[in-house]
Amino acid sequence: MDAIAITIFSIIIMIGLGYFLKRIDFLSKKDMDPFNKIVMYVLMPCMIFNAIYNADLSSLPKLSILPFIILISSIITGIVSYFILKRLHFDDKKIWSVLVTVMIANTAFMGYPVTLGIYGQEGFLRAIFCDIATLSIFLLLSFVLILRFGGTIKTAIKKIALFPPLWAVVLGLIFNLFHIPLADVFGYTINYLGQGAIPLIMITLGLSIDFSALSRSKSMIVFTSIMKLVFFPLVAFILVTNLGLVDLQYTISIIEAAMPSGMLSLLLAITYDLDYELTSDCILINTVISLITLPIIISLL
Repeated sequence: MDAIAITIFSIIIMIGLGYFLKRIDFLSKKDMDPFNKIVMYVLMPCMIFNAIYNADLSSLPKLSILPFIILISSIITGIVSYFILKRLHFDDKKIWSVLVTVMIANTAFMGYPVTLGIYGQEGFLRAIFCDIATLSIFLLLSFVLILRFGGTIKTAIKKIALFPPLWAVVLGLIFNLFHIPLADVFGYTINYLGQGAIPLIMITLGLSIDFSALSRSKSMIVFTSIMKLVFFPLVAFILVTNLGLVDLQYTISIIEAAMPSGMLSLLLAITYDLDYELTSDCILINTVISLITLPIIISLL
């Protein structure tokens, strides 16, 4: 069995384990919140920092193009989706509930395990740079939603400034580029914590699965799945092809663009009082669908 099949099946098994534990009432949806906090504030920052700190950053200028691929793909997908939904006469709240879903890719929670499992540390490093675009899109949408639905710029800036994965990227780059040594005990601790991120991410995704969402938001689930899982990576493919990207630059850009909607979408929907149930339904179901679409896209690459 090749690396792609092993990685995808391992991810499916871990997600399935989370779903199974929920079905037997060993865990429940309420456990998602503490699990997500542990991942977001402890495990994932350690994983990101460790990867960047130990990476060969001699190709940093080449890596810097990756966030722009995801960013431009997201904006184009958002604009096209907006005009389609406007033409169908949906109200602003529903439109933006869908836009945050199609514009924010799960470049971290799903992207990291897939790229690390299949392409190793070199692929994972590129996934981290793609995820910088997701943070940028999150910031951009925060400001747009403030203007349209209320809120304060101070709150939006605070959310980004205190976002731990962002600081993990910054500190990882600083420690690497300036050759700042880590004491062995800290190095081992960060490494061990980072290794726990992927299993807990996958189990948490399993806890989030709710197939009843299919009947609640069928048409919007179909629309967001097409835009996020097909149109978004198609735009990325056109961009990387025209820019002449090759090897992992080419492959990781498209794979990260093909990730399902990210959980940051739900955070925006809740914060700005959008139709967060619709956003949640779309995220959950297109995450399940991505377990079919991702292997197809990866095999084609």
